[in-house]
Amino acid sequence: MTALISKLDELANQLRRIDVDLADPAVASNPDRMIALSTKRAAIEPIVKQYTAYRAALAEAEDLRAMLGDDDADMAAMAKDELPQVEARAAELIEQIKGDLVTSDDRAIGAVILELRAGVGGDEAGIWVGDLLEMYQRYAQAHGWKWDVMDASPADLGGFKSAVVSVKGENVWQHLGYEGGTHCVKRVPATESQGRIHTSTATVAVLAEPETVDVQINEDDVEIDITTAQGPGGQNVNKVATAVKMKHTPTGIEVRMQDTKSQHQNREKAWQLLWARVYEHFKKQADAERAESRSAMIGTGQRGERIRTYRYKDNLAVDHRLGSSAGSFNLQPILAGELDAMVHALIEQDKAQRLAAL
Repeated sequence: MTALISKLDELANQLRRIDVDLADPAVASNPDRMIALSTKRAAIEPIVKQYTAYRAALAEAEDLRAMLGDDDADMAAMAKDELPQVEARAAELIEQIKGDLVTSDDRAIGAVILELRAGVGGDEAGIWVGDLLEMYQRYAQAHGWKWDVMDASPADLGGFKSAVVSVKGENVWQHLGYEGGTHCVKRVPATESQGRIHTSTATVAVLAEPETVDVQINEDDVEIDITTAQGPGGQNVNKVATAVKMKHTPTGIEVRMQDTKSQHQNREKAWQLLWARVYEHFKKQADAERAESRSAMIGTGQRGERIRTYRYKDNLAVDHRLGSSAGSFNLQPILAGELDAMVHALIEQDKAQRLAAL
């Protein structure tokens, strides 16, 4: 309990610092900084309010205990009657706080990068990537999140071989962080002439897009190459070097961006993706250390983890982490971007696991 109270005091102090920063004219003139701080504030404020109410309930309970020995019999009787109610309210508040606290870090992240890639299944896998991309775009639109396709490689018969998207908005990590893994689809492909059901896959990686203060990258550690969009030696219609390739030498992480005809824009997007991948690299190291003392968690984002199967014949989307009954949802609303029911079930299960680990 001492560690919990210490953490809550820290959050209260952090909220005060955020409020000071938000009142700073320099911060007000920086939209990205304003959004980041506002997102963090929205995640922290409800917990701090509950903590304030909890402290008030503890103080009230202490006053009532002092009144139990009051010479005034009526006052002592009143205190005896009210004390159990106040203690119960304090106990309820601290349980609510615990539940909100274990997910507060998730809610504080307001930007992610989605990476979708075709898996097994040939042309159908590329089409499936396109379907998933549309599903997530509709989900983002429903929540008012900003959607920006950073890079996309179209497949021959429709859909995409791969796509990289930046998504920004309140609670975006908490809602999309569980999508990391392998998504299987069982259906009759448009290219199938005999009506046979095929299984195809696509992998989804979800990277929390950090603020620059969260991870340090020395520019001297980054190798940057500028080439034509087709790469060295290829045919390029405008003969202009606009594609940007970056390599973070300490980790060996590489990114390449050629989505726009502007070298400047490609460079900015490449840096953005590099930050996220390096951040994810170190985050996985930290998660691995924590995993030694915890059971398997939901939404680890491992690409080889089959998390969901979309069965067209049964009109079902089954999330395997929730079990066959609790994890079965009507397929068509899911593909239309109506993911909230499934996501909220994952959040609650994850919250229960985290609380058990406290």
